[in-house]
Amino acid sequence: MKILITSDWYAPAVNGVVTSILTLRRELTRRGHEVRVLTLSGGSRGWQADGVYAVGSLDAGHIYPGARLRVPALSSPLNQLIAWCPDVVHSQCEFSTFGLARRIAKACGAPLVHTYHTVYEDYTHYFSTSRRWGRLLVKDFTRAVLARTDAVIAPSAKVQRLLAGYGVRRPVRVIPTGIDLDRFAAKPSPALLEARRAALGIPAGNAVLVYVGRLAREKAIDELLESRAALGGAPVTLLLAGGGPDEPRLRQLAAAMGLDAPAVVFAGMVPPAEVPLFYHMGDVFVSASQSETQGLTYFEAMAAGLPLVCRADPCLDGVVTNGVDGWQYATAAGRDSALAALLADEGLRRAMGGRAARTAQEFSAAQFAQRAEALYREACLARADADPRTVRRGLVPAGR
Repeated sequence: MKILITSDWYAPAVNGVVTSILTLRRELTRRGHEVRVLTLSGGSRGWQADGVYAVGSLDAGHIYPGARLRVPALSSPLNQLIAWCPDVVHSQCEFSTFGLARRIAKACGAPLVHTYHTVYEDYTHYFSTSRRWGRLLVKDFTRAVLARTDAVIAPSAKVQRLLAGYGVRRPVRVIPTGIDLDRFAAKPSPALLEARRAALGIPAGNAVLVYVGRLAREKAIDELLESRAALGGAPVTLLLAGGGPDEPRLRQLAAAMGLDAPAVVFAGMVPPAEVPLFYHMGDVFVSASQSETQGLTYFEAMAAGLPLVCRADPCLDGVVTNGVDGWQYATAAGRDSALAALLADEGLRRAMGGRAARTAQEFSAAQFAQRAEALYREACLARADADPRTVRRGLVPAGR
């Protein structure tokens, strides 16, 4: 099958959408499919390499940090991809590249599948001073975009319910993004872990609460600082691995709270190849975010064998079970109680971490690709039923 994936973000950008796309492309290729990617370049000039077509774009960081808008001169990559004629177009973003995905899908008679990665109503502070009006805008925008697709993928049941509440009428299938379990489960050598902890200024005897992700207001990192402050002078380090627009404010807040290193360590942006190492430096994974559609970092941490202490979120239903592989908390008291229990008992941490690793087995990269492929085939069959002219070579049997 020829599969075109479109997204405003792609490597070397580092975020959950890019991670999901890289995983899906790799696994679909392993399954024998030909997968190409259409994305935005990091500048006004486009480029093409290794099946990736990047069109020129302009900085739109005033709308949202890291956002870009495509420049109009892009007929060459568009024509090349139409001539290639994908069997399925899988869009991963609702903005600049979505219009291109629609044009290519229409020209080729291919179904357009879309993954809804972001709960935009949690990001309204970037574009609206009124949360109420921002939510209404998101609802109308989402419904209008998804009405132009053939099928929608939701990374979790939380997102599926959200889209139903928006009035989305297209079929929505829950397909969690999978992860490379072996990559996160592989344990680094004790010497390497000791050296990296020392390089970050973390004392050898300290327990480590690790957070991996963007430092942005919607991630509620303030709560993590509060949780560390509640531990007082205990030999515990809160390790924040990641960068983002809220980092300067968070550094100032930590200083104002008296949380200097090694109580809190800001590691900055972490190269993707080193992310597993940061999980293995930790004893407990912590997060206060409620803006996740699925939360890949939760699954990565579980695959690395860490128990989780996270603010309760519907995306974690059926994933984090209180007292089994971690805790979901609703109050500061619940958070502090869970952390106290885990920090006081290494045996409990290991037992819950082991159960977390077993839970993560349900979210493999291979299963992710299998589920996506099944939906692609269903979408192609539905398109062929609706219009016999769209029967495609090697995909839908002629005369069906």
